[in-house]
Amino acid sequence: MTTLKDKKTVVSWSGGKDSCLALWRAHRAGARVAALFTMFDEDGARSRSHGVCREVMAAQAAAMNLPLVTADASWSGYEAAFVKRLQAFAADGVEVAVFGDVDLDAHREWEEKVCAAAGLSASLPLWQEDRLALVREGLDAGIRALIVTVNTAMAPAELLGRTLTHELVDELVAGGVDPCAEAGEFHTLVVDGPPFVAPLPLVAGDIHTHGDYASLDLRLA
Repeated sequence: MTTLKDKKTVVSWSGGKDSCLALWRAHRAGARVAALFTMFDEDGARSRSHGVCREVMAAQAAAMNLPLVTADASWSGYEAAFVKRLQAFAADGVEVAVFGDVDLDAHREWEEKVCAAAGLSASLPLWQEDRLALVREGLDAGIRALIVTVNTAMAPAELLGRTLTHELVDELVAGGVDPCAEAGEFHTLVVDGPPFVAPLPLVAGDIHTHGDYASLDLRLA
C-alpha cells in the first residue's frame, strides 16, 4: 500500500460513495489532497463514469473546499486524455493518485498503468476489503448518497432515487444485490459526508433510460 502521509495527492472522483470513502481515508492517512479529478464526455457536460452534470460535480468539490480538475474525452480517447492530465498533476508536484476501486483486478491494473505512464503512484485505500463492511463504514462515517443509476438487469428499478442507508443495505443483501455495487448494479451520488462543509441542495429531474440502465437527473436547487 502506497504511503499517503504528507504526500501531495489527487483523487479520481466519480462523485459516488466509494470515491468519497477513499477520499476520507486519504485525508485521515495524512494525504495533502490537492484536487479531485473527473473525466467528462466529449462536450464536457456529464461525467464519464456516472453521467452526472458538471454543475453538480462542481458543487460537490466546492462543498469540500477542493478544486475540481476535469478532462473531456470520448471513450476511444479516454486513456490518452487521462494520462495527459495525470502528467500535468505530476508536473505540479502531485505524487499519488487515489482510486476507490475495491476488488476488480482489471481496474487496478489500468490505474497502475496510467499512473506509471505519468510518473505517479496509484493508491487504492479500499482494495480487497469486505464489500459490505466498506458500505457500512461509509454510512457510519456520515456519507449520505443517493442511488442515481440502476442496471435493471441486476437490481430493481425501484432503487432509483433512494438514499443508501443501513436499512436499504439490509434490503439489498436480502434480495441478493451487492450493496457495494462493485459490478455496476447501481451508481450513487454523494450529497453529504465528513468532508462536506454543508449538504448539497439538489432536486430530482427527469429519469432517462438507455438499454438496461435507468438514471435520475439531479440538479442544484
